[in-house]
Formats: sequence, structure tokens, C-alpha cells
Amino acid sequence: MTTHVTIIGAGLGGLTLARVLHVHGIPATVYEAEASPTARSQGGMLDIHEDNGQPALQAADLMDAFRGLVLEGREATRILAADGTVLYDDDSTRGRPEVLRGELRRMLLDSLPAGTVRWGHKVSGVRALGEGRHEVTFADGSTATTSLLVGADGAWSRVRPLLSTATPEYIGRSFVETYLFDADTRHPATAKAVGGGSLFTLAPGKGIQAHRENGGTLHTYVALTKPQDWFAAIDFTDPAAAAARIAQEFAGWAPELTALITDGETPPVLRSLNALPVDHRWDRVPGVTLLGDAAHLAAPNGEGANLAMYDGAELGKALAEHPDAIETALTAYEQDLFPRSAAAATDGADLHELLFGDEAPRSLVNMFTGHA
Repeated sequence: MTTHVTIIGAGLGGLTLARVLHVHGIPATVYEAEASPTARSQGGMLDIHEDNGQPALQAADLMDAFRGLVLEGREATRILAADGTVLYDDDSTRGRPEVLRGELRRMLLDSLPAGTVRWGHKVSGVRALGEGRHEVTFADGSTATTSLLVGADGAWSRVRPLLSTATPEYIGRSFVETYLFDADTRHPATAKAVGGGSLFTLAPGKGIQAHRENGGTLHTYVALTKPQDWFAAIDFTDPAAAAARIAQEFAGWAPELTALITDGETPPVLRSLNALPVDHRWDRVPGVTLLGDAAHLAAPNGEGANLAMYDGAELGKALAEHPDAIETALTAYEQDLFPRSAAAATDGADLHELLFGDEAPRSLVNMFTGHA
């Protein structure tokens, strides 16, 4: 295949695609808006699944390197009642090893030839030139022309409008992200409550979810089912006041749990949750496709990063299998992508009902214990 693949977005999906293409000797360039690999925090822990994330890493010939990143013991799961009572506690492994997202991204970056990723290239526009060719314009005025364009550029993809009029819509729930550092020493009661892996403390419409990362770092996502106007009324430029307002929603909960909100050592960050239609798909447009959140943004359910990597690997393999027939490759990729994405989005919506529906937290306990 002599076509040079142009990938927009250096997230896990775009980098996996670039790596699988490299394994097969196919050249690619990744354009990324961020100025450098360290421009921002890359998020928290990821469990890499046996049916998508791990096969993607195998296709990228990176499983050995991946095993070196795994944090042992982080698959442990605890569910606590609001008063701190333990409802479920399991420290067994389930074949979903945990790694830090930033370290996984670094591994992928290090596996690519120098210069593959062009940092500081924010897309300002994309247009079709005909015959499957597209021109990408960047904020600095430079352009790139390609006969194979892949949008791996996330929820607010600039490539998606070439294929679809769909736009993400708010799902009615947001997360507020906080961190505690050196928690075993500085916040021992909270560290004990979280345990060695994941913590879920849930009630209808809300919850506190935390995860132990490296050492004593506790990374928390506070979930609240509220309209966007409710969050807009909170001044997140005043971290202490914002944390106090969020904590009000958990009045009466055990102090070792609410400390994850009130004692946070980074300013609380609002993460509005948006999704594309569950059955999002598009008609084949020559020379362009999507992967990851650009293709199937859904309520967070532990599958997003795994699916993005799997998309990248499957697209890379399809292009390697049809080196002289790009449209054949893209058609095969999308025929598998659409049902896979719809199934995952449906599962994600079902999981959110278990987490935050009327039967929470008992519904999640029943899922883990196998009770109907």
C-alpha cells in the first residue's frame, strides 16, 4: 500500500492505528492539537479487556511492553453503603489488568518512528477535494492533503461532519473529578475505605467512585444526575466553594467518603457526559472514516479506550489486508464497527442504570454477585 494514511488525533485509538500500520510497513502521520506529549494529564486508570484492548495490543506487537506497565492488585473492587458499610469486597483478578492511561499512551508513542506524530497541529477545517481526497487545514494556516483521512479526534471531532450530521448530546449526568495524594499517610481512613483498587458508593442519581493509582494516589469521579444549568451555577474557579457545593449533595454520608470531595488536592474538574446516538452510523464516503469517540461516543462504561484501540487495530489490519483497495478495506472495517459500537453503547447505558438507577447500589452488588 503506497497511500500515506493521515490520522487526526494522538489518543490511544489513533496511535494504535499508526502502530499497527507501522507493523505492516504502511506509512502514517498523526496530527495532534496538543503541543507535546506532556501537554496535559492523560487521565487515570484503564482496565484493558481480553476481548478488545488486549487483542489490539497483540496486533500492535506490544503485549510484552504492556505487561511491564500493569499495576498489580488494582482489579480489586469494593462497594460501600453511604454510611461506609461494606456491601461487596473482591480482590481477585478478572483478566482485566490495570494500567495508567498516560503510561499506555507513552508506550504507543515510543513504538512509532520519530516524526510520526506532528504536535501542535490543531485542525481548523476539513474539506473534500473529490475522488476520495481531502484537505486538512490547521490553525497555523498550514494544510495537508490526503487520500485516506482517519478521524481519531474524539467527542468533538472535526472530521465527523464529512460523514455524519450527528453531534454529541448531554446525557443528563456529569462527573466531577478530584484527587487525593499520599492518601495512606495523609488520609488513612479514606485510603482504607477505597482499598487496593476501585470503590463504588452509590445512590439513585449519584455516586462517589474512586480508584487507587500509583502508591497512595486516589482518583475520584463524583457522579451527579443534574441538568447542565445546575453545574453552571457552581463557580469552579473557586475550588473550595465548588467542592463544598458538590459535597452538599452527599450530606450524611460517611466522612471518609466525602473527604474524597472536600479534601481534594487538585481543583475539582467538571466532566460533562455526552453521547452520540447509540446506533450512530454513516454511509460510505470515499477516503475517510472514524474511530473511537469520533465514531461512537457513549456514556463512560470502561469500554471507551478499549474500543478505540480495537477500532485502530481493526482498521490497520483491514488496510494491510487490502493494500490496493482502500474502499474495500474501509467498507469491511465499518461493517464490523457499527454493530460493535451499538452493542457497547447499549451496554454502557445499561451499566449507568445499574450504577445510578432507582435500585442503586443493590443493583450493582447483584451484578457482581450474580443475583438477579
